[in-house]
Amino acid sequence: MSDLSKINILHLDSNHPLLWEQLENAGFTNEADFTSTKEEVENKIENYHGIVIRSRFKIDKTFIDKAKNLQFIARVGAGLESIDCEYAESKNISLIAAPEGNCNAVGEHALGMILSLFNKLNNADKEVKSGQWNRESNRGTELDGKTIGIIGYGNMGKSFAKKLRGFDVEVLCYDILPNVGDENAKQVSLQELQQKTDVLSLHIPWTPETDKMVNTAFINQFAKSFWLINTARGKNVVTADLVAALQSGKILGAGLDVLEYEKLSFETLFEGDKPEAFDYLLHANNVILTPHIAGWTIESKEKLAQVIVNKIISLYL
Repeated sequence: MSDLSKINILHLDSNHPLLWEQLENAGFTNEADFTSTKEEVENKIENYHGIVIRSRFKIDKTFIDKAKNLQFIARVGAGLESIDCEYAESKNISLIAAPEGNCNAVGEHALGMILSLFNKLNNADKEVKSGQWNRESNRGTELDGKTIGIIGYGNMGKSFAKKLRGFDVEVLCYDILPNVGDENAKQVSLQELQQKTDVLSLHIPWTPETDKMVNTAFINQFAKSFWLINTARGKNVVTADLVAALQSGKILGAGLDVLEYEKLSFETLFEGDKPEAFDYLLHANNVILTPHIAGWTIESKEKLAQVIVNKIISLYL
């Protein structure tokens, strides 16, 4: 192992303290900068060999060109969309993400959304708290006997399928990679999945191939009306087309942890005029919205940090 004290790591976001502590204990030199602008960071980035970031800003070609000594970029999250991966790899920079760290949280969240939608929990809760006791209009639907279709069968999809084992359901998965099916999900063609699915759950990254994938043409390929769960990436779904399908009854309800309109740092979502389709989602009783928190649990914060630490250390073993 090389002298790790000469490896300077710049932490650009606050994370679980174990990340800093374990890297320090392993011998790395840590520095933190949670406030500088991207340009200010670019002016000093050549002094660092690694960076740890969540979603503070994009790591683009300009940034990478100035990071002349960078050996790795570690993103404390599941995806690497905020990084120009191709260019970074052309500069021999190792890319680290941690989908293993929050996949359990995402699986539980997706299941929670389905059960909330099927049993009208959010709507019933709201009505009771406003003094209404409506039983018939809140009659639920049971998950048993349904077919669950999962698109994207990596860490997240597999975690969700595992959560479904206690239900008497058929679980199908579709993935661009062959032979990823397991005891929890049968891998099928997209056509077969669209033929049989009652509940569709997305567990795919945001790539040129998946951008705006769920549009009117895609939705209409499904033989049955279905429920949609999206804990993946907002831009995989065309919101206006989703709303049209909700209005027509082709989509029976939706649980959305991510939205097409999210900015890189999601807090600015409500600034300015809201798109009409988004406004519809805000008022629909058969839609549950959460603020990109499917993978955001007390446990996942620690697990994400631990996965990142382990992967950074393994680079230098």
